[in-house]
Amino acid sequence: MSWNKVAVVGAGLIKMGELFDQSYEQMAAGAFDAAVASVDKGFEPTQVEAAFVATQRGTLWGQEGIGGNTVPVAIGLNGIPCTRIENACPSGSDAVRVGAMAVASGVHDVVLVIGVEKMRDKSTEEGLLSRAAAGHPIFTRGETAPVLFAPFATRHMHEFGTTREMLAAVAVKNHHNGVLDPYAHFRKEITIEDVLASPPVCHPLHLLDCCPQTDGAAAVLLVSAERAAEFTDKPVFVAGFGVATDHPYLHEKESFTEIKATRLAARRAYDMAGIGPDQIDSAEVHDCFTITEILDIEDLGFVAKGEGGRATLDGETALDGRLPVNTSGGLLAKGHPIGATGVAQITECWWQLRGEAGDRQVDMRNGFALQHNAGGRGSGVSVVNILTNRN
Repeated sequence: MSWNKVAVVGAGLIKMGELFDQSYEQMAAGAFDAAVASVDKGFEPTQVEAAFVATQRGTLWGQEGIGGNTVPVAIGLNGIPCTRIENACPSGSDAVRVGAMAVASGVHDVVLVIGVEKMRDKSTEEGLLSRAAAGHPIFTRGETAPVLFAPFATRHMHEFGTTREMLAAVAVKNHHNGVLDPYAHFRKEITIEDVLASPPVCHPLHLLDCCPQTDGAAAVLLVSAERAAEFTDKPVFVAGFGVATDHPYLHEKESFTEIKATRLAARRAYDMAGIGPDQIDSAEVHDCFTITEILDIEDLGFVAKGEGGRATLDGETALDGRLPVNTSGGLLAKGHPIGATGVAQITECWWQLRGEAGDRQVDMRNGFALQHNAGGRGSGVSVVNILTNRN
């Protein structure tokens, strides 16, 4: 597959947050409506031939039978083929990949990819995230997401001199970007001092080093490149993608200074796109914790191993930096509604490549944007998608 096969002609999302006033299906409908409205030349919902729904609803809520199959009915597309995609935190990213393959194969010409998640209607104590983090009954007992990522931070600090100020710089940057994003959960500037003074969670991670639990939904419309002109004169193409896996348990990891699955997935995505990391203009990466973004930009090849913290502190990943990262505010500010996260990141890449990101717009001189998620207990799976406005 090459980037002349599949085009993104529409994308949209709803404002992320604590959406107690909206049902799962209402959120999905809102994202779908936003995607339809974004299509330049108009789009009839009945043109959708198949849907791929990214969600962890069944896993998180303990009822797999309701996972995703209510979405087509809720958005007025009852009867179309619908497949649920669940692949931990990269569920939305993987749904975009699978949807692109469905179009590239010729099976479908027009595909909807939609991600939706309700994270706030149940508490963690009721088992919401503990279900997702469940693993070995002895080795992983008591582990939570911060516990899984804190060892990466302490080892990175030990080997490369990374400081808490460098971690905090990630949060400061992303919250600044979130202020400029009307869809972000949190829209408030913070300082390095605010991050350092926030309550400790798991050393060295403090509260503002962690992304929030968020409700949200996002959707994209994928079509065959041959039909893209029917919908827009500014198509964005799928340039490449990559997926990789790694050991899920910390005691099996080869290294605590890299996410191996990200490095492998990135290599596959770059190879498919026929480019290198130096040609990426902006990137939406998985910043569930501040240390994660530092690892990401190293493993994706944007900076050398060990230099992620310093590069962030020096402003290289800011909106006006060498390579803007998480222009949307990232998971830290926009939020992390698991199934929706990757699709929302794709939406930000789409806006950037079309020059429609408003105050967050950066220079897309090469015409490539990268989207990345990692997750699945200690980052046991990673997905990278690359989009382009070059045709």
